[in-house]
Amino acid sequence: MAKKSRKHQGGTPATVALTAAGTAFTVHSYDHDPATPSYGEEAAEALGVSPDRVFKTLVADIDGELTVAIVPVAGQLDLKALAAAVGAKRATMADPAAVERTTGYVRGGISPLGQRKRLRTVLDASAADHPTICVSAGRRGLEVELPPSDLATLTGAVLAPIGRA
Repeated sequence: MAKKSRKHQGGTPATVALTAAGTAFTVHSYDHDPATPSYGEEAAEALGVSPDRVFKTLVADIDGELTVAIVPVAGQLDLKALAAAVGAKRATMADPAAVERTTGYVRGGISPLGQRKRLRTVLDASAADHPTICVSAGRRGLEVELPPSDLATLTGAVLAPIGRA
């Protein structure tokens, strides 16, 4: 069963950023299984939340610029739609080592919040269908729940249909 709390001892750059911004949020922690094939689906199941409300943070390379894409774990990122959302023609998944270096987070625990360097961000438009969504809080086994409008404001995200079933 997932634990809920307003503050998580030790915090992560994501929870520190949320607290500093004065944004209301809930932290959910669960026991992460390193052997799980899908971190996002594991989070949804552990939290008892629909996979449509748990979003994964992916990073793409668009014309040499790293760009964050936040999509439901129930689907996949549409790279062509992501490129179009930022006015480009083509996007590819970014090099994992470059992503970790730039964001300050490890794969499977990348949060769209509190990154070392603020990256251009696109949030899938389906997020607006929910009063709150969950995203990584910056560590495997730790999610943060907040309104999608707050996430968009804090990350400077553009909302666009970038996910596909």
